[in-house]
Amino acid sequence: MNLRSIIFHRKNSWVLLGLLTLFLGWLMPPAIVERWYSCGLFVGVRWLFTVLDSWLPFAAVYLLVVGLLAWLVWRLRFAKKEAQPWPKRLLNFGHSLLALAGAIVFLFQWLWGFNYGRISLEQRLEFEPKPLTVSELRDELLAATTDAVFLRKQLREGPDSIIAEQQLTPNDETMMRNALTRLLWEMGYPTPGKVRGRAIFPKGTLLRFSTAGVYLPFTGEGHVDAGLHHLQRPFVLAHEMSHAFGFGDEGSCNFLAYLACTRSGDPYLKYIGHLYYWRYVASEYLSMAPTEYEQFKKALPPGLRADVRAIQREMDKYPDILPELRDAAYNTYLQSQGIAEGMKNYDRVVMMVAAWRKKKAG
Repeated sequence: MNLRSIIFHRKNSWVLLGLLTLFLGWLMPPAIVERWYSCGLFVGVRWLFTVLDSWLPFAAVYLLVVGLLAWLVWRLRFAKKEAQPWPKRLLNFGHSLLALAGAIVFLFQWLWGFNYGRISLEQRLEFEPKPLTVSELRDELLAATTDAVFLRKQLREGPDSIIAEQQLTPNDETMMRNALTRLLWEMGYPTPGKVRGRAIFPKGTLLRFSTAGVYLPFTGEGHVDAGLHHLQRPFVLAHEMSHAFGFGDEGSCNFLAYLACTRSGDPYLKYIGHLYYWRYVASEYLSMAPTEYEQFKKALPPGLRADVRAIQREMDKYPDILPELRDAAYNTYLQSQGIAEGMKNYDRVVMMVAAWRKKKAG
């Protein structure tokens, strides 16, 4: 077998395409990614998914899973029927898995993954997030608490003193898509197609892996766990839809979700945005000043504490499965995409909001 036939062998071609795509992503500077991919080719990708699956009454990931399982069964049956020794069959099957991995890398990058290398949101919007001192974080927590408490007073409570779900617009997916589209348009970003945010059943499918939502480049859809508390769902929808519009950085997606909620005309969504942000700030302050936070927590208004406890009770219904393995794997994935801080990138929203407010204040 000559070199040409080896390279252009179907399986080897996918492996080679995957490697070349990774090299291309490493090679391209952010300005090129932003202009030619994120604001260029990716716009076409978004329209393609709008045509292909935005009209489906259910998440396209179910079809993807069925297709992958069918392929795996077919490959196993094919390997079993081959008139070859078992070592050779296993080698062929391993070759097929390697080719599949190359195809996944190739499609992942071209359908969405290159967005990790685009110009950062803060650079595009000209503000500079910086780590907060304990004193600055305390001030941020006080401000976040004031905002959340003020907005909560404008809403009706349910029979258990928790903000009632009935106040949320029935189609929160459409409301969050409209709010996010308007926000990105004002920032000068393209918002092509109809981005979907689908609920994943059964409840706890994602939450048991400490994940409230996920975006899949292979279907072009964002997903949220159906078990989320109603005080979480709109924010997570906006976060996953931000991924769908081409933002890879987790902190940036949290920042966009925060702005989409808090700048909407709906008082319920405003409160959800500020409450979700409050929880991020509180978590950061707890890690930096645990004793002070516990004292601060005791003085919180009972309504705010009731909402936070209600969210936690809902999350406790879905205990983690192998949390250490999940954290290690996701940290490795984020770092491989150029996000050095790994999962801590989610908390970057605190620095971004503080810096954004500082810029707006002049």
